[in-house]
Order: sequence, then structure tokens, then C-alpha cells
Amino acid sequence: MTIEISYESKMRLDIPYEDIINRMVLASLDFENCPYEAEVSVTIVDDEEIRSINSEYRGIDKSTDVLSFPFNEFTISGHFDDIEENIDAFNPETGELLLGDIILSTEHIVEQAKEYGHSETRELAFLVVHSMLHLMGYDHMNEEDRIIMEEKQRKILELEGISR
Repeated sequence: MTIEISYESKMRLDIPYEDIINRMVLASLDFENCPYEAEVSVTIVDDEEIRSINSEYRGIDKSTDVLSFPFNEFTISGHFDDIEENIDAFNPETGELLLGDIILSTEHIVEQAKEYGHSETRELAFLVVHSMLHLMGYDHMNEEDRIIMEEKQRKILELEGISR
């Protein structure tokens, strides 16, 4: 398992962010019964940088809390059955499944924790789980998919003992 974490924000989070990220990545993969060792990159940036990335890759010129860049397309969200058919889905050196990149905003983590009345730990954990589900093919573009994704997020956080 490779979880690359880069901290590029000037703002410091006063929580054990590496432990939280590692734990939530693994919990998400376990919950979805991922049969592979996986590779995920997580970068923590400031609002200015996430706004730039959001503008460049999504054409939306504003900051956001998290961006997910999946490396694979899933026929069925969370099902890894046909992923082996895509040789590019795996790192040729390690054999690990390349899931994708997660970009997180420090300012949004702090602000949203205050806004929702919970800890920064809970906010970071939620955003990592949310993004991991995106990397495994889930989305929330329609009501049915939103409900499925929200329920999975809730269950993963609950299993990890993280509540509001």
C-alpha cells in the first residue's frame, strides 16, 4: 500500500493529519473490499492553490474543500471485477492499483469544522473518505447516487469511531 502525502499549505493543521489520512484511506478500501494493494496521492494545499487547480482542471474559478482525480473508470462503482482488464490501472513497478489523487484545502478543513460544529479531525476524515469513494467510482450527481455515497461515508466514519 502506498499513500503519498504532501503538505504544501502555509497554514498548519494542529491534528495528526498523516495518521488520519492513512487510516481513512485504508478504512475506505477495506469497506469497499478492494482486493488489491493500492496507490493514492494526497496533497494538502491552501485555498489559492486549490482554486487554481479547480480552475485549470474543472473550469470553476473558486476554491473548494477537496478535489478528486480518479485514475480509473469503474463500470460499477466500487466493483473491482473488471479493473484487471486495464493494464494501465496498475503501477508497473509495484503492481499496486493506481487509484488517483486527492487535493485538500487547509482553510476549508478549518472553516467547515467550525461551521458544522465538529472537530478538524472529523472534517479531514470525512473529506478523505468522500474523495476515496470518488476514486472508486462513486459520485453524487443525482439524488440516488448522492444517497448511496452519503450512506457509505456515514458507515465508514462510524466504523472508525468518528462522529460529529
